[in-house]
Amino acid sequence: MNTHKIIERAEQRCKAHGARLTDKRKQVLSGLLQSEKAFSAYELVDYCKSEFGEKIPAMSVYRILSFLQDEQLVHKLKLANKFVACIHIACDHAHGVSQFLICGQCQRVKEIAIKKSTINSLRQSVEEAGFHLLSPQLEMDSLCEHCMSNAA
Repeated sequence: MNTHKIIERAEQRCKAHGARLTDKRKQVLSGLLQSEKAFSAYELVDYCKSEFGEKIPAMSVYRILSFLQDEQLVHKLKLANKFVACIHIACDHAHGVSQFLICGQCQRVKEIAIKKSTINSLRQSVEEAGFHLLSPQLEMDSLCEHCMSNAA
């Protein structure tokens, strides 16, 4: 599905929640959709300036990213302090728990889903260790096939 259609679906999802996907929000989301890498807020400032001629202050981008997170359109990668678009924006069916594979060499990010039973086992192990799982999101340091083949 192309970026324009995904943005339209995101706009419909926001309307269903009584929210608006403004032009600036669309621009930030577009940047994340078009990249295979995660972007920081400052990288998104640069993207909006180069692609749309828009000078969006970093604080505004952070507010936009917070809105997009609340609408479940983007994910924050906590280890990298960067953001990626959710791959399920245009889907209407239920999904597993999102996990992120991050190439340690080129920084490419791929979202995958794992079974809820796996997260439940992990949660149980965490609780047995005397902790409480705050978020089931996992970010795994990986090496993508492209970088792996270049290393050989």
